[in-house]
Amino acid sequence: MTAVTTTCGARCRAMSIVLALVAGGLLGAGLLVSGMTQPAKVVGFLDVTRGWDPSLAFVMGGAVIVYAVAFRLIQRGRKDPWFDVKFHLPTRRDLDGSLLIGAALFGIGWGLGGLCPGPGLVAAAAGSTTGLAFAGAMIVGMLAQHLTAKK
Repeated sequence: MTAVTTTCGARCRAMSIVLALVAGGLLGAGLLVSGMTQPAKVVGFLDVTRGWDPSLAFVMGGAVIVYAVAFRLIQRGRKDPWFDVKFHLPTRRDLDGSLLIGAALFGIGWGLGGLCPGPGLVAAAAGSTTGLAFAGAMIVGMLAQHLTAKK
């Protein structure tokens, strides 16, 4: 992992970490409050044949709206980020086999387990055995991808 070079050194790096912790805590709290750390809630959204639960759509829709507005305001108001030398935005627009296979595996795992990385880590941190099992499986999958990835 390479170190991030900033214009104001260690102070900026420390503030970046503090803001990341605050944002992560806010995300975790939101996931807990909305019930998205409960696999049954997610499976209830994905299973449209029996008692469909649309609450996940509202959580996702609310998150997309907040992000879209904040992203536009930040883009218009700032040339550079507060705690880095530039914004790091994705530039690739192509779809390749690895991306499609990874997306399919993610979707299958999400549908079977009822957790994705954010809620899974929050559930694991809360001591949920399902969350801990998910986090362990996610780490194994990440290591397997790292070992098999083309460099």
